[in-house]
Amino acid sequence: MLVTKRVRFSFPHVFEAHAMEEGQQKKYSVCIIIPKTATSHLKELRAAIKAAFEKGVSEGKLGKKTADMTWKNPLRDGDKDRPDDAAYIDSYFINCTTNNKPGVVGADREPLSAAEFYSGCYGRVSLNFYAFNVSGNKGIAAGLNNVQKLADGERLSGASSAEDDFADEAEDEAADADDFDNQF
Repeated sequence: MLVTKRVRFSFPHVFEAHAMEEGQQKKYSVCIIIPKTATSHLKELRAAIKAAFEKGVSEGKLGKKTADMTWKNPLRDGDKDRPDDAAYIDSYFINCTTNNKPGVVGADREPLSAAEFYSGCYGRVSLNFYAFNVSGNKGIAAGLNNVQKLADGERLSGASSAEDDFADEAEDEAADADDFDNQF
């Protein structure tokens, strides 16, 4: 198991399982975004992926290790794979999934509600990398264990929170009430 350093969350489905495509098995998931400038963090992730790869080869799950073998690496380049999404520019990302509902806690390690955890907040995950070989697809996957939110961030969905939408309205409400009453 590996606990990441601070990452940004995208596409969180940690409170309710979700199927990516119709007919697929529902899973809990979250995409973690790691800036390319986080070199020591990326080195740690690459080492864990390499260890899972070597284990997969030694157990026969990935077949014989050759120079031209192809396999799916869970650490993907946002500039190449999601060039039109500003949240992924100059970053790598990993899609983490699980069949089991992960624990979701805040910085104080107390459970969070779904309203408190959203695409764009920051935190860390505990995960494990493992080899897979399914229907001819071979590679390393990231298994999601648990999630910890450390800080708020700009929502990636483009949607605002209710608190933000109505922050200035409380002040205007008193003036509007007087204007309304004066109309009658």
